[in-house]
Amino acid sequence: MLAHPPRVIAVFRTADLPRLDPGAAPAAGLALWHVGDPGNVGTLLRSAHALGPAFVCLSAGCADPVGQKALRASAGAVFRVPLGRFEEAPRPWLALVPAVAEPLGTVELPERVTLVLGAERVGLPGDVVARCDAVATIPEAPGAASLNVGVAGSIALYEWRRRRGSTLPA
Repeated sequence: MLAHPPRVIAVFRTADLPRLDPGAAPAAGLALWHVGDPGNVGTLLRSAHALGPAFVCLSAGCADPVGQKALRASAGAVFRVPLGRFEEAPRPWLALVPAVAEPLGTVELPERVTLVLGAERVGLPGDVVARCDAVATIPEAPGAASLNVGVAGSIALYEWRRRRGSTLPA
């Protein structure tokens, strides 16, 4: 085992990363509102690749998906997951909020959906929730503070995929 991990340098053009084409978008995806932690952005890119195919749309105020920490957390998914701007996220939109909505397990999840998530501390502002077509929550144990946004987005993508059964590619 090496005492220090090898240093690796990659050179790529951000213009060559997969871009979201709203007319040909994957059936599901994530729209992230002010998710500033690059580790969470990278984690959600990785989940979008693993549980998709899915896209990721970012609002202003989100961490840079090609920053060092996000790249590391994405484990290369940033080179395979289509990225777009928050406003480009295809409809319908399903907001994920803490505790005040119908449980994700019982809410209708359409064939095509954008799961809308907010930053961990503040969540989604009311005006963004109002723009969504539906609202759901991931039920938590009594006394739990909240789920990490990377975990919540991953659970929601998993639930969407689980309901599709074997209709998605492996």
